[in-house]
Amino acid sequence: MNLLTVENISKSYGELVLFQDLSFGINKDQKIALIAKNGTGKTSILNILSGDDQPDSGQVNYRKSIRASFLDQEPNLNPNLTVEETIFASDNEILKVIASYEKALNNPEDTDAYQKAFEAMDRFEAWDFETQYKQILFKLKLEDLNAKVGKLSGGQKKRLALANAMINKPDLLILDEPTNHLDLEMIEWLEAYFAKENFTLFMVTHDRYFLERVCNEILELENGKLYSYKGNYSYYLEKKEARIEQESVEQHKTEILYKKELSWMRRQPKARTTKSKSRIDDFHTIKEKASQCRKDHEVQLELNMERMGNKIIEIHKVSKSFPGKMILDKFDYSFTKGERVGIIGKNGTGKSTFLNILTGKDVPDSGKVIIGDTIKFGYYTQKGIQIKDGQKVIDVIREFGDYIPLMKGRQISAQQLLERFLFDRKKQYDFVEKLSGGERKRLYLCTVLIQNPNFLILDEPTNDLDIVTLNVLESFLLDFPGCLIVVSHDRYFMDKIVDHLFVFKGEGVVEDFPGNYSDYRAYEDSKVIEQREQKEKLEPEKNTWKEPEKNKLSYLEQKEYKNLENEIKQLESKKVALQEKFTDTSLTGEEIEALSIELGEISNTIEKKTERWFELADQMG
Repeated sequence: MNLLTVENISKSYGELVLFQDLSFGINKDQKIALIAKNGTGKTSILNILSGDDQPDSGQVNYRKSIRASFLDQEPNLNPNLTVEETIFASDNEILKVIASYEKALNNPEDTDAYQKAFEAMDRFEAWDFETQYKQILFKLKLEDLNAKVGKLSGGQKKRLALANAMINKPDLLILDEPTNHLDLEMIEWLEAYFAKENFTLFMVTHDRYFLERVCNEILELENGKLYSYKGNYSYYLEKKEARIEQESVEQHKTEILYKKELSWMRRQPKARTTKSKSRIDDFHTIKEKASQCRKDHEVQLELNMERMGNKIIEIHKVSKSFPGKMILDKFDYSFTKGERVGIIGKNGTGKSTFLNILTGKDVPDSGKVIIGDTIKFGYYTQKGIQIKDGQKVIDVIREFGDYIPLMKGRQISAQQLLERFLFDRKKQYDFVEKLSGGERKRLYLCTVLIQNPNFLILDEPTNDLDIVTLNVLESFLLDFPGCLIVVSHDRYFMDKIVDHLFVFKGEGVVEDFPGNYSDYRAYEDSKVIEQREQKEKLEPEKNTWKEPEKNKLSYLEQKEYKNLENEIKQLESKKVALQEKFTDTSLTGEEIEALSIELGEISNTIEKKTERWFELADQMG
């Protein structure tokens, strides 16, 4: 079943044409990801789908009566509401069902309305709504339901908006970077949740494992054209490579044809016949195709970084804590040349604090950090770059350096570095305020790298970067000869770049794990299985039957339980009154039949309500 159709949409800003005549559809149960370079129109497409923007031409058609939810990069939430109030303030059909049920409880004499409301509660599984939304909020680390939205961090607001969108259970869920601001544990939970639940998804994400395990179709926007791949990320990579090879063959054929036609054109043919005129027109088309070339950039730099001495960084019994939270507890470590360390851990366990202590931006409570005389840091932080009004891209990077020295006396200029990170010469003279969020992050990376550090620290470098840029960055880092520390929730990126991990487990515990992230997950999973098997061996077999634990009633169920007692009493009284009417000898046959039908309906209602009352009473124990 088709939920949404996009027909021939186009969008441009002045002379910048993002895309023209794009068409695609979204069908029920599809999980589609949109991939494109930063600044080429991903966000514009999402804004057009949500109605926040309009295409220059074309249209978007939604199927009638479908419900769609949108997760923006910057959610618009009411700052005066609490976390829980935000959930109940949403336009959620389940909430309407609950409201109808509560209204029916307050008017027990209207048995028809109550029966309809009761059946709707069953149909929408509204009895479990409270449990469902609390589970999702707790998984996204939003435990304080009474916290005001206005006092939440940007990441918490994004997670609340994500929870709200999921709880609504829409027909179509449209997401802009859903894994941003989630730690690894949250991402893996969300990944499993989306893979299991029957959501129809359309998303923009750079998380390649997420693409691999959740999506069943990938749309790629490249050079203004849309390419569809009916599979996950691995399938996309395979088919894209085949497509590029085919395009290369076609390009070669076109170039040969162009040379042949160029030779003919140089003989100055006169368009005296229809055939000659047609061939001249075709020549201009061939020329345009032949002049096209792919703009894939690979970073291949042999950096001649500053010499690194034998002493790198030594950490001696460093401790650090904040009120009620231990970050480091007598931590010892000495870095060696060429180390590539990944740092993982839940939000709030001290990863960024550790990096700030290393670089001298924060001081430990005790212990000391000794930095080698030859160490030159390059520190990419989550705060990003400070932009001055009226600054151009090339001006920003030249403030930090004009070139990077390469091996054999060569060098790479600031302009060349920008080109390698996908800023062409025209883009370099654009004003920075015109750049997308991802392009600004890419520019910030260039300002760090142009300083030619020999100890590179990257704190969440993958946020807001597109997949093309991530591949460029990975190529650069794989050739980087110095020391490297990376904090990232991008599992694919970590697996490709790092050799071992610092695992921040909280309460000052930091484990040094010899492997990448996938190795660590496999190790942790094997520990869980081993502990379960050991527990089963140690526990003697028990044949005695154990009564299952009683479930506590939710707020709505408690309310229902109390109301049922009153309703049953009122219905019993009504039943007695009806039975007394049968003693009236003046009743006609039709009146007796009507009373009998009414008595039967009341008896059935009493039976159902009594059954439900017993069910809730049993749960209470």
